[in-house]
Amino acid sequence: MRCFAPAGAVSSSSAAAAAILFFSLNNNIFISRKKKNCGFVAKLSNNNDPLLQSAINDASHRFQETQKPEPLFVDPYAGCFLTDYDVQRDIDQYSSSASHYCLATKFIDDKLLDTMSKTDELRQVVLFTDGMDTRPYRLKWPTSTVMFDVSAEQVYITAAQKLKDVGAKVPKRCLLVHVPSKSADTQENLYRKGFNGNRPSIWALQGIPMMTWENFKDIMVLVSSLATKGCIFVGELPTWLVDTESAMKGLEQPDTRNWMDKFFRSNGFRVTVIDYDEVAENLGRDPPSGYGKNILFVAEQLRLSDSQMESWREQFQRVEEEGDEDGFEEL
Repeated sequence: MRCFAPAGAVSSSSAAAAAILFFSLNNNIFISRKKKNCGFVAKLSNNNDPLLQSAINDASHRFQETQKPEPLFVDPYAGCFLTDYDVQRDIDQYSSSASHYCLATKFIDDKLLDTMSKTDELRQVVLFTDGMDTRPYRLKWPTSTVMFDVSAEQVYITAAQKLKDVGAKVPKRCLLVHVPSKSADTQENLYRKGFNGNRPSIWALQGIPMMTWENFKDIMVLVSSLATKGCIFVGELPTWLVDTESAMKGLEQPDTRNWMDKFFRSNGFRVTVIDYDEVAENLGRDPPSGYGKNILFVAEQLRLSDSQMESWREQFQRVEEEGDEDGFEEL
């Protein structure tokens, strides 16, 4: 079992490691015996649910990283989703994908916070997640930040209860809103829950299940429609999507960077593919071994959002109408 004290939002630096309280009977790991205000973890239901299991796997990667002497980031809440079996399995089956995942997590964390720190008006964050993303709770978000978690509803509900049990809370004067990823109209849901397409936003993609090529195209259309000009879209894209799209068109295996550039530009974005080895080097880490399953990227919106276009049309129409009235008075 795992016990975490409510730690509030923490930075991604290793200095925050002291905020973690962990106790495992089976693994004999002991940092604190305090149990007050702590939640003990029960076995998550629906273990045969692939979406839930995928989310648990990523939470286990974050938990393992947090336990290192000098972690890339600290996630005080990852353990509340896990059983001892989950942790041991992750240790036994630790693969290069876990190393790539943790590097990407750190990169995305830093990109989100760094971008927001440079723009006072940027207070909308849209996260495409697996439902167990703890960024809303563990990162130091600016005051008045509104976070929209787009994820599978059942996984999110399960995770939210676990987080509530251990006292996890988003930073004061910030708001977390959930938007079911399988809703009939995600764009309308975002608007209904407070998203403003005329205001800056930042978008992150990590963990959300994409079963088909169409799933990712839907995400791209959504971001392209809602993100204002200049907004940033950062995240990980499964490499198999490139292979699938090429196979559907009967093409040979394309150069990944060229494919990414063409696809993102066709949706109004300028994209940069980020090398995991470069991320590791910048963080003072050894390059990850093996072949990564994802493509890490940062993209910038080059078009106006739908809301910006509508505002522009209304303004142009008003100018035309005022011009007609002035001309009529002169006559």
